[in-house]
Amino acid sequence: MSPYLIVVIVYLALLIMVGVWKRKKVQTAEDFAVGGRSFRWPILVGTLVATWTGSGSIFNNGRLGYENGFAGLWASSGAWIGIVLIYFIARRIRNIGASSVPQILEKRYDARAGVLASVTTIIAYLTIVSYQFRGGGRVFEIIAGNQQIIAGIENLTLGMIIIALFTIIYTALAGLLSVVYTDVLNGIVAIVGLMLAVPFMLAGIGGFDQLVANTPDVKWDLFGAMGFKSMLALFLPTLLLLMGDANMYQRILSAKDGNQAEKAVAGWIIGVIIIEILIVSLGFIASVRFPGLTGDEAGKILILVAHQGVPFWIGALLLAAILSIIVSTADSFLLVPANNLATDIYGRFLRPDASGEHLLKVSRIAVVVFGFIAFGMIEFFPSILDAAFAAYTIYGAAITPALIAAFVWPRANANAAFASILAGGGVTLVWEILKKVNGTNPFGVEAIYPAAISSIVLLVAISYLTGPAPGDSDS
Repeated sequence: MSPYLIVVIVYLALLIMVGVWKRKKVQTAEDFAVGGRSFRWPILVGTLVATWTGSGSIFNNGRLGYENGFAGLWASSGAWIGIVLIYFIARRIRNIGASSVPQILEKRYDARAGVLASVTTIIAYLTIVSYQFRGGGRVFEIIAGNQQIIAGIENLTLGMIIIALFTIIYTALAGLLSVVYTDVLNGIVAIVGLMLAVPFMLAGIGGFDQLVANTPDVKWDLFGAMGFKSMLALFLPTLLLLMGDANMYQRILSAKDGNQAEKAVAGWIIGVIIIEILIVSLGFIASVRFPGLTGDEAGKILILVAHQGVPFWIGALLLAAILSIIVSTADSFLLVPANNLATDIYGRFLRPDASGEHLLKVSRIAVVVFGFIAFGMIEFFPSILDAAFAAYTIYGAAITPALIAAFVWPRANANAAFASILAGGGVTLVWEILKKVNGTNPFGVEAIYPAAISSIVLLVAISYLTGPAPGDSDS
């Protein structure tokens, strides 16, 4: 067995042990969803960084760095700006007295907005979970080598199955309590692994002068080889997803108080900037060491670096970091829709008298069911890049405008919020289905433009035309 594979298996086993240990502290659905609202900022910084940085960062941003140089940072810079904006409302988010984004929207608008937000979140987040499984399978495929481990099953498929089962079991054990504490370890491992790999790879190609000499001029352009239009189509979905991301709101809602939430978001900004710069830089440098890769092969560049480009001890640490990033994101994005179904739909409408213990059981069942659904969704999108930005768009265009307005725009009303969420999600779904059928975007336009525009226009227009609806909050 490959020594890299042994390292990965041992690391996953350690994570499972943490989940078993923390399981005893989970007694209710609220413990499962927001960890009893007990976390201080250092812990929250770790989980915020690890959760945001997933296989989308590893495969997409690594590929963008490989293909576009430092211009690949445009995609992740949308997240940086989004985090800065969230910082100014972090206290208000923590103190609103909810445990999920749908609950925030229901408190501010009405039940329709909350239910629609739950449905939208489930669709978008299961898409995100599905490509985390694919990303984990790719890691497994490369480190397992050419020899088929189980006859009749490709190593990629086997890897996806292993990562899916691990994620489902791990998330179902203790929910946010198991996720948060291992996220801190995962974040540390990821940053250390990347910080060691970048200078080593740079030295391996002969230093910065050789990087400049062996890369085409287009990679030093402001927007790289992708151009302004493609850059914007990456930047905007990332920005919108970040500003409305239910995972991030869940972490802020789990803070001990508003002060801890604000400090956590400040640390999160720094952590994400560091780790995303390291990922793009490593992809860019590796384009000299491993030239000629395209498409999905370019997306595997960070795994290739860990497996073939650095000494074993750095590579093993980097592979553990990559897998930990994927797993921490998969379990977080699986936990949110399970909580939405159990608490915001089942507990709100079907069994309003259900106890916290009963809702906890429903949450765990939802984790298992949604995990298998996400696994079944893997084949819908041809690449991780396609899946990532489809999910970013449907969630960001549908949820973010109404969610941000809930905190900063008193005039926004329930009818406007409902129409905004419906339009943003509906337009994206139609666009992605047409793209799947025709093989290209309708009219050559990415979904983010019609989806975001329709969502924002309806939110503003209906709010101004109808005014604050009866029962809407003015604060």
